[in-house]
Parts: sequence; structure tokens; C-alpha cells
Amino acid sequence: MVSARQVFPAICPGVLRATVSQGARIRLRIDKWLWAARFFKTRSLASKACELSRVTSNGQSTKPSKDVRAGDQLQIKTASGDFQVEVLAVSDIRGPAALAQTMYTESAESQELRRKVAEEKKAMPHFEASRQGKPSKRDRRDLDRFHSFN
Repeated sequence: MVSARQVFPAICPGVLRATVSQGARIRLRIDKWLWAARFFKTRSLASKACELSRVTSNGQSTKPSKDVRAGDQLQIKTASGDFQVEVLAVSDIRGPAALAQTMYTESAESQELRRKVAEEKKAMPHFEASRQGKPSKRDRRDLDRFHSFN
């Protein structure tokens, strides 16, 4: 077991306790790894995503308690997009984003697909959602003007 301070001294000088693995000998729950790699804000959200089959490991649906190892291929569906990643390191510490990005590599196809989806969303026209509940004073005046013409 290698400490995070030995592997990433410039990135996280204050991190003293971490389990980081470059090999396949250290295992960690997949929900904890997803949280540490910053795919989800909380462990409970990561666990829920596993239960809803939004996370697959090596092509198979996973439970939150499944172990993840370096070298595993993960497909993760989040609100920000679909990720296809290969696990490079295993850590149970949620550190800075720079450290989290060193724990995996994202495939080029995944990056390209997410970029295209973002461009499509940007190009779509934005419609204001219909207002719910009681009309505002401005809406009431518009309605009164409309009804006075009829």
C-alpha cells in the first residue's frame, strides 16, 4: 500500500491517510470510489446510481458493494453526461479535483460524445417553463386586457 503523499506530493501535501493502488491488489467498494473520484457529490448518490443500473463495471451491472480494482472499465451515467473510464488508481479519500482526475482515464469516444451533447443542448432554443400557481400582477393585467377585448 502506497500513501497518496508519496504518489502525489505536489497535488495533495496535506493528505496523510489514503489508500492508492497502481496495481490490482487493493480493492474498494465502487460507490466509495465513485464518490472519491468526484463523479457523485455524496456516497448515497453513488450508491443509488449503482442500484439503478447507471454504473456498469466491465459490461455488467454493479451493486454498490462491488469491489473496484485498477484496470476495471466503468461506464457511468450522471446528470452531466455518460462517462467511459478506466480505473488507474484506487483511493478512499475524496481529495481535490486534480487528484481525482488522476484516478481514471476517460476514453476519447466518451469525451467526444459528451462534447457533442453539450453543443446540441447549447444550440437548442430555450423555452420558459409555464408558470405554476397563482398569476402574478403582470399576468393578471394581461389577462384582464385580453378579456376586455372579447
